[in-house]
Amino acid sequence: MKNPGRAPVRLSVSIVLYDSSMELFRRTLCSLQHAARQAHAAGCVGRVEVDVVDNSRDVQYRECVQQTLAKWPRSDFFQINYRALAENRGFGAGHNHVIPALDSDFHLVLNPDVELAETALSTGLESLRDADDTVLVSPRVTTGDGRREYLCKRYPSVLVLLLRAFAPRVVRNVFHRRLDRYQMRDACSGDRVVDVLLASGCFMLLRTAALRAVGGFDERYFLYFEDFDLSLRLGRQGRLLFNPAVQIIHHGGYAASKGLRHVRYFIASGITFFRQHGWRWI
Repeated sequence: MKNPGRAPVRLSVSIVLYDSSMELFRRTLCSLQHAARQAHAAGCVGRVEVDVVDNSRDVQYRECVQQTLAKWPRSDFFQINYRALAENRGFGAGHNHVIPALDSDFHLVLNPDVELAETALSTGLESLRDADDTVLVSPRVTTGDGRREYLCKRYPSVLVLLLRAFAPRVVRNVFHRRLDRYQMRDACSGDRVVDVLLASGCFMLLRTAALRAVGGFDERYFLYFEDFDLSLRLGRQGRLLFNPAVQIIHHGGYAASKGLRHVRYFIASGITFFRQHGWRWI
C-alpha cells in the first residue's frame, strides 16, 4: 500500500566482492531486488541503484560476475552497475569507491552473503524517515540454519575478542555472561527498537549525507573492525538503531574459520582499532 504523504526516496546499494560465492551472491541480488520491488510498490523507494565492486583478481571469476549481471533483469527503478577495481585495497576501500558518485538519500552497505526479507528495505527506510536524528539502522539477523546472530555490539575488550575468535566452546561457556553482554543479548533479544554503539558491516542502512560527513570507511582497516570504527564515527552524527522488524539471513563466519590469512587481518585490524579508539583489556 502506497503512502500518499511522502515522496519516494532514492536508495543506493554497494556490494563488494572478493572471490565471493556466486551462489550466495545471486541469492543476495535476488532478495535485494524482491525487497526493492516491495518498497517501490509501497511508495518508499523511487529508485534503487546497486554498485557491485569487484576486488577479485581471477579473470574467470570476473567474467562469471559480469555474465551474471548482464543477464539480470533491470527495470526503470532498479539498476545495477559493475565496477572492477585494478587493486584490492580492502573491504572499506571497495565501498568507499562508490561514495563520491552517490546520488541518493539513503545508502545500504551490503555483504554478498546476505539475504533480505521482503520487507527489509521498506521497514528500514521508514525507520530512518520517521526519526531525523537516526543515521543508521541495523537488522535482526539469523543464520542459514535459523539460529539468531547478535551482530550489534558494545565496546569490545581484548579478552572478549580473543574468546570469540579463537577460544574452544568449553572456554567460551565459562565466560558466557561476558560474551552475552558484549553481543547485547540482553537488549537485542526482544521486539523493541534499541540504540546501539556498534553495528555490523554486513548490512548497514545509512543516511548518505551522514556517510559522506564522516568520510566513509577508514581505509587503514583492510578487513575486520572497519564497521566498528565507522559506527563510532557515525554515532557523532546521530543515533544508531537496532530494529528487529528489519530482518536478514547472514551466511558469514568467524575469522578463525576462514584460515590463517583472515586471522592475521583480524589481529592487525584489532590493534588498529584499539590504538585509535582506546584499549580495553578485560
